[in-house]
Amino acid sequence: MEQTILRGRAWVFGDDVDTDLIYHNKYLAETDPKKMPQFSFEYYPGKENFAKEVKEGDFVVAGRNFGCGSSREHAVYCLKFAGIPVVLAESFSRIYYRNAINNGYPVLFVNGLSEAIKAKAINDGDELEVNLAAGEIKNITNGKTFHGDAVADLEKDIMAAGGLIEYLKEQAAKSA
Repeated sequence: MEQTILRGRAWVFGDDVDTDLIYHNKYLAETDPKKMPQFSFEYYPGKENFAKEVKEGDFVVAGRNFGCGSSREHAVYCLKFAGIPVVLAESFSRIYYRNAINNGYPVLFVNGLSEAIKAKAINDGDELEVNLAAGEIKNITNGKTFHGDAVADLEKDIMAAGGLIEYLKEQAAKSA
């Protein structure tokens, strides 16, 4: 993963955002990932218009335990195909994290983000600059900087390949 700097608006969520709030189970019959973004956060209080207002390049910013609840790749696809380049959270549920990486979708662990959200150090609409390789997030709106964990090499390779299946195909081709 090259040293890309991403810029976009923040969409701020709290702790324990479960997959039903990211992508409600009533839409699980939808199998086209490109159609999934229209249902993103429809049931999250205060974010019901997310799908209509989100712009490509915006960031989802959350506290602890993002993506808890049911295992569903829809909760990854709806954000990936909405053009959210990375989800920033203090921590992720294990299943959401694995679904994201396995589908080539970056997530970044950001230290202290839960408290920063509660203290209003990062708010909806703030302009952010994210350096995935360095794990650094700058809030351009207020000048605050947050530090996350840079993505591990294996995860970078999986994401660069477009997901776990493509990565495994690449590895098999190299050893053939």
